[in-house]
Amino acid sequence: MNNKTYAGIPEELAKLEQAKIVLIPVPYDGTSTWQKGADKGPEAFLDASANMELYDIETDTEVYQQGVYLADAVTENSSPEAMVEAVHQATKKYIKKNKFVTIFGGEHSISIGTIRAFNEMFPSLTVLQLDAHADLRESYEGSNCNHACAVYEASQTTNLIQVGIRSMDVIEKTVMDEDKTYFAHDMAVDDTWMDSAIDQMTENVFITIDLDAFDPSILPSTGTPEPGGLLWYETLEFLKQVFAEKNVVGFDIVELCPNKIDKSSDFLAAKLYYKMLSYKFMGEDIDDEYDNTYDNSKQKNNASKFSDDDDY
Repeated sequence: MNNKTYAGIPEELAKLEQAKIVLIPVPYDGTSTWQKGADKGPEAFLDASANMELYDIETDTEVYQQGVYLADAVTENSSPEAMVEAVHQATKKYIKKNKFVTIFGGEHSISIGTIRAFNEMFPSLTVLQLDAHADLRESYEGSNCNHACAVYEASQTTNLIQVGIRSMDVIEKTVMDEDKTYFAHDMAVDDTWMDSAIDQMTENVFITIDLDAFDPSILPSTGTPEPGGLLWYETLEFLKQVFAEKNVVGFDIVELCPNKIDKSSDFLAAKLYYKMLSYKFMGEDIDDEYDNTYDNSKQKNNASKFSDDDDY
């Protein structure tokens, strides 16, 4: 990464000691199966962020003042499994430092590592996936760390809620919990889906956003675009409600494949990231201490799925 700080913010706000937020770039594109280029996503995202106004009108905040530390990129690419483990360890390291940890990919296989880390550190975790594709294959092309397997592990170990799905293999139906899957064709005619999805979430929520969740009319630069996707304001309405009602413990954004001619997708990704930070910190003063609710005395690997007895 050539960028010295996230969005060109002053260096005093970009130091790890002062920053409440950590951003980990993961420029990985080892398992994508159609359009390549997700490894260029983090750099394009950072370049777009540096050209973004940092006052958010909706929340009347300048969230960058909470401090954003741009971590070293995770560049392990010797194998999908090695990459996943490197992302897992990097993510966990910064959670332990009491930071709000965010990750920008890279293709969706990186989320296997991010989700694994958050699930080990936060009890009864909900994973909220915004995506065009189910990504529920147990294994694909000889690896269980393929982008087509991005949330299979989450489906087995967390409370997985899938939003915007409109493309999948029939074998994925054997894994999918259809009661917690919001298909795009149903969402188009039923405006109760937002409340329904939130009602099914536990208190701690990790969000993974594959940018192909968006309709290609507003975000064409992604590896596997699918028609019929989410639009900008409905997505923000949903995310704002999730941040308001739940404890969002972190998020990742993946699958930006930048286009040299059209930069609008890069900018949408940059704006989305900043909006999500704005929603997370809109009620906090700059001088407030950040507490990510991780209890160091309760380190554990949530090896089994969330408890059905949890209060939602």
